[in-house]
Amino acid sequence: MNSNETKENNDEVIDQTIRELCRILKKSDDENFIYDFFKCLFTPPELKDFANRWLLVKELDKGTTQREIAKKYGMSLCKITRGSRELAKADSAFRKLLDIQKAQEDR
Repeated sequence: MNSNETKENNDEVIDQTIRELCRILKKSDDENFIYDFFKCLFTPPELKDFANRWLLVKELDKGTTQREIAKKYGMSLCKITRGSRELAKADSAFRKLLDIQKAQEDR
């Protein structure tokens, strides 16, 4: 097996594992359990990065400029630009999640 085949197989295993975790988490409606799971799965720096990525998406949605977000959260413009591009996509998962959050807040 050459290195490209190994990488492709590894990418496939990673994708399957992420999907498996998504299926399992989808079945839980216990916010505290999911929070505890994230705290077990991720290191504190990884959790911070995870949270900051969501914060930047919410800030972009509010109309905050990329430079303001970079200054406010100490993030690179590259990371913020990536979030902005993802948010602007026609079928954006970020947009869908923001819409779900807004619908829940309106209840």
